[in-house]
Amino acid sequence: MKSYTINAPLQIDATIELPASKSISNRALIIYALSHGGILPKNLSDCDDTEVIIAALKNSPDIIDIKAAGTAMRFMTAFLSSTLGSHTITGTERMQHRPIKILVDALKSLGANISYIKEDGFPPLHITGKQLTGGHLQIPGNISSQYISALLMIGPILKQGLELELSGEIVSRPYINMTLKIMAYFGAEAQWESENIIKVSPKPYINKAYLVENDWSGSSYWYEIMALCKDDQAKIHLTGLFRNSLQGDSVIQDIFAKLGVRTVFEESGTDATTTVTLTKTPYHLESFTYDFTKCPDLAQTVVVTCCELGIKFHFTGLASLKIKETDRIEALKIELRKLGFILHDEHDDTLIWNGDRCEASMAPIDTYEDHRMAMAFAPTCFVHKDLLMNNPQVVSKSYPHFWDDLRQANFLIKQN
Repeated sequence: MKSYTINAPLQIDATIELPASKSISNRALIIYALSHGGILPKNLSDCDDTEVIIAALKNSPDIIDIKAAGTAMRFMTAFLSSTLGSHTITGTERMQHRPIKILVDALKSLGANISYIKEDGFPPLHITGKQLTGGHLQIPGNISSQYISALLMIGPILKQGLELELSGEIVSRPYINMTLKIMAYFGAEAQWESENIIKVSPKPYINKAYLVENDWSGSSYWYEIMALCKDDQAKIHLTGLFRNSLQGDSVIQDIFAKLGVRTVFEESGTDATTTVTLTKTPYHLESFTYDFTKCPDLAQTVVVTCCELGIKFHFTGLASLKIKETDRIEALKIELRKLGFILHDEHDDTLIWNGDRCEASMAPIDTYEDHRMAMAFAPTCFVHKDLLMNNPQVVSKSYPHFWDDLRQANFLIKQN
């Protein structure tokens, strides 16, 4: 088991090439495969999640191991169900305890041939693919948007297309809209028919060149670094982001404007990409209330930042954090206590810090096989010297060169 000792620089002036968006990469790859085309999307993410999809599509093995990639499990389950072939899809021990029943039931109602190998409702799955009929389908709107996106992306190749009705509250709507926009770029006719119904016509995709934008989720850790660093003259330049991004997590710039970080866009090419420059700006926030329903992947970063800045908070819309790589709500409570913060949760979807403190143990931060735990806690080294972290390599899931980028910004990182 590796561990790192992390120390922060006194000054920061860095230019960082962010990783490509894995959310966009993974969607573009599935659509690329469904279009039977030869033009591979450009600037694909080099993270674990994307690489397992590339390997599965390229090699089409009988047994597809997607490791810890939840997006790949959901997208590939729908893809394999709707394309010819027989496969077993599996993953890590944690992945085999992440629920997939809602998606499997939905696909079965469309005619899919899927069976559970070990335990009902969970991977691994055996899938015999075929052309599915499609038609009307109703599922809850408060499930992971990856289930919804998985179903939407196969819609154009279904005989009758797909009419997807989402019941109740719809969470992570920006991720659904991202999927629809990428589908439309590749020629699909897919749009909201009403507040809760999406219609996808049975019109095949057209393969064409596509450029994947860089990752706004990955930028969030640099926003946190800017917020926590002590250098009033600090500058961080982040390249390859889109001003008019498909990513819901681009809202990070608005969130951190309240936490003392200013965002300036600068055009940097002939496409839509820009260089974003972060600087410090005064702020006067004493408490923060926010609903993360539309951007749950940002929650860990903002929670840790607010604690270290002494800003009390009441954050809602966190239900999906319970079923991510780990139970992120519980993990945040445990690890922040090591740094001296006592958090409380309510209703499995709310996290609260009222300013309660305890003596910091400074025990090593555990990462729970969760990339976002590692990256959200790394910037706390500005406050806690010689920060220890176990299993830091988990960042490979979404941001493989995160530690290299920190070193480039003059962080001191020692492997123990």
